[in-house]
Amino acid sequence: MLSPDKKAALEKRMAAVGVFETDLVEKFIHGSGSGGQKVNKTSSCVFLQHPPTGVEVKVQRERSREMNRYLAREEICERLEKRWLEKKTARKQAREKVKRQKRRPSIRARARNVQRKRQHSQKKSQRRKPDASD
Repeated sequence: MLSPDKKAALEKRMAAVGVFETDLVEKFIHGSGSGGQKVNKTSSCVFLQHPPTGVEVKVQRERSREMNRYLAREEICERLEKRWLEKKTARKQAREKVKRQKRRPSIRARARNVQRKRQHSQKKSQRRKPDASD
């Protein structure tokens, strides 16, 4: 059985992620895999769907339906947190890229660029046909 503390913590976590019980579609299905007659007779496997985000979870880890319901909700929260974190890091990387692009090159970098340009210019000038005056 689940303790009231665990239930409260899960509800708080779901609220923080933006998952509400009214948004969830929950189905109980027969499990698969080993377990013999018990698995074939009981619908303890939980299929949980969150339509606003399209996240779907199927949990059959425990024997009790209540525990699987809890674990499915935890899994939904983890996936949504992971998705949110990935978006956050992508935005941060984009900001840092813009900063790098706007930053002036150092004196050393500018000198290196000028040197490369000179070398490229010499290489191209050697490809020209000789002048008639030469």
